[in-house]
Amino acid sequence: MSKRTSVLSAAAAVLALSLAATACGGSGGDGGGSGDADTLTLGYFPNLTHAPALVGVENGTFAEALGDVELQTQTFNAGPDAINALFAGEVDATFIGPNPAINGWSQSDGTALRIVAGSTSRGAGLVVREDIESVEDLPGTTISTPQLGNTQDVALRWFAQEQGWEVDTEGGGELSILPQDNAEIIDTFLLGEIDGAWVPEPHLSRLVKEGEGHLLVDEADLWPETGGEFVTTHLIVNADFLEAEPEVVENLLRGHVETVDWINDNSEDAQGAAIAHLEALTGGELDAEVVASAFENVTFTVDPIAESLRGGAEHAEGVGLLDPVDLEGIYALDLLNGVLTELDREEVAGF
Repeated sequence: MSKRTSVLSAAAAVLALSLAATACGGSGGDGGGSGDADTLTLGYFPNLTHAPALVGVENGTFAEALGDVELQTQTFNAGPDAINALFAGEVDATFIGPNPAINGWSQSDGTALRIVAGSTSRGAGLVVREDIESVEDLPGTTISTPQLGNTQDVALRWFAQEQGWEVDTEGGGELSILPQDNAEIIDTFLLGEIDGAWVPEPHLSRLVKEGEGHLLVDEADLWPETGGEFVTTHLIVNADFLEAEPEVVENLLRGHVETVDWINDNSEDAQGAAIAHLEALTGGELDAEVVASAFENVTFTVDPIAESLRGGAEHAEGVGLLDPVDLEGIYALDLLNGVLTELDREEVAGF
């Protein structure tokens, strides 16, 4: 089995389910364009790179924007799981990283999903233990990522390839890459079982503060062509739900734009809302200093930063985790741009 096949096998296994589910309009609609959805199920992750989702749910902004349509939610650890849920009709829309969205687009031949808005830029990188002082010290170490084939996993594999290092999907090579859940990454780093991790916020800041690690590679430095901006999280929608329920999706986008604006205008209050929601999700406590650090490392924007998505696809292809894919049509930004026009704001662009 090839690397590409092994990474995407889970998505392939539920592809038939995805087509059946999208034909029924996902969990909230009937797929016939009747506009009679009574629920919208929204997915997101307990990461601060998903702060617009955390805050929008916590503050009730999404629920209010959806009106009579009930908001239901589901959380995930990493992108491939969220894509499988979208394929299976368990969620109608989800915040997600770029590479799993690209994988889902590729596996469904462009039928299963559309990107309807950006959400977060930046906020990811490689944190290592204190005695690793330079990139040249990395060969022979073990570095974790949240999940094989997820956005940070592709970023690390591309970085390793750029350095000329051999890596594989089994943890071998000059750099051993070990996929683990984000919570497990924190534990194994603190125990000294791994040497570092390429992770999103708040896990990046937690490794620095709690694990006394240091940021060796800020991923923003690897995107000079976009001024350091790169899509970390965007909002995707089940394609048939979008077709059947455009008004529902438009209202979700109204709530999303309102939430991103509020976060950018009220950073301290937004951090408090994110902390409250994360603690409700995880049952643990999150250090306010960690959250403040994470907010400093990310940019919240509804711009999808489309060129970085194309770059991410090229990186995934380059490391053998994705067959060449045509991304034309993956963006459906008309509803978002309609909302922005109403607010006398500049429109955003796809390809």
